[in-house]
Amino acid sequence: MTGAAELEALERRGWEELSGPSGAEFYGELMADDGLMVFPGLVLDKAQTVRAIAAERPWTSFELTELRTIEATPDTGTVTYRATARRGDAAPYRALMSSVYARRDRQWHLVLHQQTPTPASGS
Repeated sequence: MTGAAELEALERRGWEELSGPSGAEFYGELMADDGLMVFPGLVLDKAQTVRAIAAERPWTSFELTELRTIEATPDTGTVTYRATARRGDAAPYRALMSSVYARRDRQWHLVLHQQTPTPASGS
């Protein structure tokens, strides 16, 4: 599997884990110790991210579209995409996503994840 394919698979697996009980554990292992997650008005370090995921209800459904993966070097890469996700009967959450990965100690680690919510129209 190429680095680009590995990164896309990791990103999809993250969403699968966030749709079940083990999302916090998964991101606790995947995120680099110095990793960050950036949301509108909020930047979380690894510990804050894991706590936030553990406190949130799992997604009940998700769809990832327009995936693009850039392998900048053999040890760094970025995945961008559009996500639509739901929790139960709540309105869908729609956002543009970017995840930056670095290979450290022969393992991919998430070093930066950023979300930009989009209007309900999906634009």
